[in-house]
Amino acid sequence: MNQKEFADVAVLLPTYNEIENITKILTELRRLYPQINIIVIDDQSPDGTGEAAEQFAMKDPRTLVLHRRGKRGLGKAYIDGFERALSLGVHFIVTMDSDFSHQPNLLENLVERTKTDGDIAIGSRLVPGGSIVGWPVHRRLLSSYGNFYARRLLRLDSKDCTSGYRAYRESAVRMIGLNSIKGNGYIIQISLLRRAKLSGLQVVEVPITFNDRVEGQSKMSPRIVAESMLLVTLFGLKDLLRRKR
Repeated sequence: MNQKEFADVAVLLPTYNEIENITKILTELRRLYPQINIIVIDDQSPDGTGEAAEQFAMKDPRTLVLHRRGKRGLGKAYIDGFERALSLGVHFIVTMDSDFSHQPNLLENLVERTKTDGDIAIGSRLVPGGSIVGWPVHRRLLSSYGNFYARRLLRLDSKDCTSGYRAYRESAVRMIGLNSIKGNGYIIQISLLRRAKLSGLQVVEVPITFNDRVEGQSKMSPRIVAESMLLVTLFGLKDLLRRKR
């Protein structure tokens, strides 16, 4: 892609307590992609993440900051970000973490794959060429089981159902239907893939190296894991009843 084409791309950065990373990731994205649209969705981070993003945006007209009241969760952050991106009229929307676990220089490849091969491109840790750096064994096992459970129960084709580094065609987001998305934690990734499959969208996977965060704290918790497992089970039962009908 040439740099002018990135004016047709919006990248969503949901944040909560990312003061160590937010200015760095915004600076790196702007260095790599001068024309890209950036939307920070901050849940009133008590550490000043939202204010730091706002200071960056004051000097950068292609960066927007959505300040939400309270900690409303990743799922709602995605929905608010998607809605704002659609209002900008862009044709490609990228979701990624703000802690450098998703390498910004791989963004271009994800967008290119949505142009040539599919409606959604997943930055996958689990396909040949993909990898995870820095995770302890228990985190790897939890991720592997979560992906296996979601694939089997929901009949998903993607190997990495929980990766948050993705590129979407604007038309794919509209077909999925934001009002249909359920779940407010990391389950949002699986919920979006389930709706994509039900909508007949084409999903491709692109190998990435996932680097565990260096600064800040992970937002994963037992409550989030429990919510994900419960909702995947409920989704599976609902889909089974639909097939029987």
